[in-house]
Amino acid sequence: MQWFGHASTDDALDMIELSFRVIDRVIRDYNEYERRDERLKQSPDDAINELNTRFREHAVGFQFVDGSIIRIDSQFVHAEAVKPALALLGVAGFEKASEDFHLAHQHYREGKHKDCIVACQRAFESTLKAVCTSRRWSFNRGDRATELIKVVHREGLFPSYLETGFDTYVAMLKTGLPEIRNNAGGHEDAPDAPTVPSYIASYALHMTATNVVMLCDALKALR
Repeated sequence: MQWFGHASTDDALDMIELSFRVIDRVIRDYNEYERRDERLKQSPDDAINELNTRFREHAVGFQFVDGSIIRIDSQFVHAEAVKPALALLGVAGFEKASEDFHLAHQHYREGKHKDCIVACQRAFESTLKAVCTSRRWSFNRGDRATELIKVVHREGLFPSYLETGFDTYVAMLKTGLPEIRNNAGGHEDAPDAPTVPSYIASYALHMTATNVVMLCDALKALR
C-alpha cells in the first residue's frame, strides 16, 4: 500500500498487470486444497471482473484483457466509433443526444447494464430527432427509432445510389438496438428476469456510437 501511494501511474499499472497475470495463469491451476490453504475467497475470473469493474467505476481508461492491461482508447472500436461519436454530439442542436450518450456510459461504468441499454436507445433516438430538426424534416414528438429511421430515409439522408445497401442497413438499425432494448432493457422487468451481461451493454454502446457517427456524417454530406 505504501509503494502504491508513491508509484507512478505506469509502475502501478505494471504491478497490477503482473499480479493479475499470476492470478490468471498460476492461481487458476490451483486445486481445491491449494485454494483452501492459501485462503482464497475469489475465483480468478471473479477477481478479474472486479478489477475491470473498479476501473470502469472510477473512469480509469484501462482493462485487464487476455493477460494484459490495455487502454480502452487503444481499441479499434473506441477510437473509430465512441470518440468520434462523442465529438460529433458536442455541437449545438445535439445536446439531448449527447446527454443521453454520456448517461449510457455512466450507467455502464456503474454496472447498471439495463439502464445503459435504455440510455443507448434514447441517445440514438435523440440523434435522429436532432438530424430531423436541423433539416426541418417533420416528425411527431413521440416518434421512436422505427418511425424516425423511416423519416430520414424518406428525406434522402442516404445517397440514392446506395439505396439497396442502406435499405439493408436501415433494416438492421430497426431490428438491432430496438430489439436489444425490448428484450433486455427497461425498468419494468419481472422479478425472475435474467440479468443483462456487461458484454450486451458494451455491444449496445458500440452499436449506438457507430450509428451516431453514420447519421452525423450523412448529415454533413447533405450540407
